[in-house]
Amino acid sequence: MFHVGGARSALYNWAVARQSGGKFVLRIEDTDAARNKPEWIDGIISALASIGISKDDPAFEGPYFQSQNADRHREAAQQLYAQGRAYYCDCTREQVQERTGSQHLGYDGFCRDRGLEYVEGRALRFSTPTEGETVVVDLIRGEPSFPNSAIEDFVIARGDGSPVFLIANVVDDLDEGITLVIRGEEHLSNTPKQQLLWEALGAKPPVWAHLPVIVNEKRQKLSKRRDKVALEDYLAEGYLPEAMTNYLMLLGWGPGDDVELLPYEELEQKFRVEDVNTSPAFFDVKKLSAFNGEYIRALPVEKFIEACEPWLRAPHANWAPEDFDEEAWKAIAPHAQTRVAVLSDITANVDFLFLKEPVEDEASWTKAMKGDPVALLTTARAKLETADWSSPEALKEAVLAAGEEHGLKLGKAQAPVRVAVTGRTVGLPLFESLEVLGKDRTLARIDAAVEKLAV
Repeated sequence: MFHVGGARSALYNWAVARQSGGKFVLRIEDTDAARNKPEWIDGIISALASIGISKDDPAFEGPYFQSQNADRHREAAQQLYAQGRAYYCDCTREQVQERTGSQHLGYDGFCRDRGLEYVEGRALRFSTPTEGETVVVDLIRGEPSFPNSAIEDFVIARGDGSPVFLIANVVDDLDEGITLVIRGEEHLSNTPKQQLLWEALGAKPPVWAHLPVIVNEKRQKLSKRRDKVALEDYLAEGYLPEAMTNYLMLLGWGPGDDVELLPYEELEQKFRVEDVNTSPAFFDVKKLSAFNGEYIRALPVEKFIEACEPWLRAPHANWAPEDFDEEAWKAIAPHAQTRVAVLSDITANVDFLFLKEPVEDEASWTKAMKGDPVALLTTARAKLETADWSSPEALKEAVLAAGEEHGLKLGKAQAPVRVAVTGRTVGLPLFESLEVLGKDRTLARIDAAVEKLAV
């Protein structure tokens, strides 16, 4: 599944590519067979398209597949060996630990001057400079420097001769003409190693930009094992792609004014990777929901009706398919549009229209049916029976009048009516809901509630 952090990184890369007239390059790093399935690749491309990064756009290049460049990876590793920039090593982890006295210290360079040749089982290690430092040019973090003496002689090819990810990544970047890498800060520790490989292969390293980590409400890094992180899951819950895109663009960056709700085209124009913060970005689901609610309310009502369609059918709907009333749905939709924060909320908001009986929610019942609810409901029923059912305002006046007879304000008077009719204490505007439900069904539900209370 496509991590929201990956989606944020992709959007930032996309914005820079389109601003500069460059190319956004999608590379599928598929050398791990256990984590490589065609449907997952299709999922990545589909997820990118959902946030506006389309493979049909002239700025899009790829997908490339790392596995298809394996020969070049091996060639580059052997080039470094031939140049004396890499050497073979037969040390085991246990031997290194025995020499260093610690499982936490890196490789100690034992085989650097042994002149070993390749036999199966010997890894190829890059010979890191022992003096000086490696300076990384990072558009977000300045120019962090790393002492070369602190960088171990790292493996670039395994004992079976297969190159590791570090060198494969560098070779692919070289072959694909990558000039700017925008990625998460967890990769910053790899950057000096990659930069040394670029230089050893006779090429100028790209410019880097390492984005701040995304954290949850406990300020822990978002984890797929603990948090909901898949973009697809949010979209499946009813978050609009436009709202997700807007929100993700603001995770670590802002347009520089008080306006946050902006179409992607404007965010793209304003975006500058140099202005991205270094501090962790909080993935605030409540704020995302607020964004989404604003985007939902901005939809033309016809688009809203269409967007809600999946949640009005099986498996989401809790009513029989034949009980769904298209005209009733269209009549209530404008009122529902003002109340839902995510599209999946629509099911519980309108189920009272299509269920034969309202849902049974004991918590709502206990909260609303206080005082003398039988008397209040009986009076309200009488008032509603003679009211004008073509006007929500007339239905409101009927319930208001019933409340006044019992010394109750409208808020207290309508609560028992709402629960009797819809089953819940909160929901869509009550009197518009009663109008759509209709006189006969409304009065029948009030009668059922009175009967239940009288038991």
